[in-house]
Amino acid sequence: MKELIQVIAGALVDHPEAMVITEKEKENAIVIELKVHESDMGKVIGKQGRIAKAIRTVVKAAASREEKKIIVDIV
Repeated sequence: MKELIQVIAGALVDHPEAMVITEKEKENAIVIELKVHESDMGKVIGKQGRIAKAIRTVVKAAASREEKKIIVDIV
């Protein structure tokens, strides 16, 4: 899932070198944290959170085969 988020978010940001993606596994959930440069935060979140919601939807669809819940946090 990290690779998928890296491809999607990497296409949106101006500073892809500042992007950090961490993956933490909990009991029945996988938490993926996406950290971007301050100036790129608006591009990743989008108006009214539409881009962030779309990223979460794509990741959940890609992870539908796994039995764990996927949570994407943008920090």
